[in-house]
Amino acid sequence: MHSIEFCAGAGGQALGLEQAGFDHEALIEIEPQFAQTLSLNRPLWDVRATDMAEFDGRPFKGVELFAAGLPCPPFSVAGKQLGEKDERNLFPSAIRLIDEIRPKAVMIENVRGFLSAVFEDYRGQLKHQLSKLGYHVDWRLLNASDFGVPQLRPRVIIVALRKDLADVFDWPEVHPQNPPTVGECLNDLMAANGWYGAKNWSRRANEIAPTLVGGSKKHGGPDLGPSRARRAWATLGVEGKSLANEAPEPGFVGMPRLTLQMTARLQGFPDDWEFYGTKTTKYRQIGNAFPPPVARAVARSLGVALQANRAIPVAA
Repeated sequence: MHSIEFCAGAGGQALGLEQAGFDHEALIEIEPQFAQTLSLNRPLWDVRATDMAEFDGRPFKGVELFAAGLPCPPFSVAGKQLGEKDERNLFPSAIRLIDEIRPKAVMIENVRGFLSAVFEDYRGQLKHQLSKLGYHVDWRLLNASDFGVPQLRPRVIIVALRKDLADVFDWPEVHPQNPPTVGECLNDLMAANGWYGAKNWSRRANEIAPTLVGGSKKHGGPDLGPSRARRAWATLGVEGKSLANEAPEPGFVGMPRLTLQMTARLQGFPDDWEFYGTKTTKYRQIGNAFPPPVARAVARSLGVALQANRAIPVAA
């Protein structure tokens, strides 16, 4: 199974697709440093550091899956929710590229604000446009914690399948077990430099994490978000005003800070996944990522539908 992905970021969705059995024909990411992260981890991937809005999809006609993590600010409740009026809205580009590529399946990730009542008409327009192209459209709010990620991270997943394939697709089932707590997830990393208080901290951090906030290009640094988010982290014994470069030393007293590696693990990245750039740039990549385990779960369900219908030709 082959895919093409847009707004690939640091590779959260790309990694999940890879784990689900998809080979990437190309990955398009406008941020050069984010694209460097993709190439750093997978040198053989065809990574294009270019603007999705200017990309020609016709050479990729017939690729089975179109995937994208479209910019969230146009729909985020933390922003102005300008939707289609926001210059960062890339849904029109996605529709154009889907028309050019004509994949069998589409998978787009966005924030829960996409489901706000204010965007009801726009959702209807998107569904109508994709229906005219021959797709059945569905969307669902999925929480990362339902798929083993130790974090409260709700995201909207939009799935569109060729109408002759729609009946074969089922949304993935959630995990029967609860995800690990922050303490269980990060205990070894907190204790990496011999901190005497690591075990007690781990017992205190006995819930899943709040949603990681990665900051925008213009705002936000390597911290865990605004005051409300920091208060939530403080209940888990974590200082959220900044990120640490290293785990606490043996005699450290107080609330520890998270390292970049800790935040990446809370997003579901494997420990060997590297991020390119400055500390702030790396955290932007991590905090805005699509958790790989969630992407993997949805992609596996799409893969079942695609493999069950391999013999059906691509629509003209």
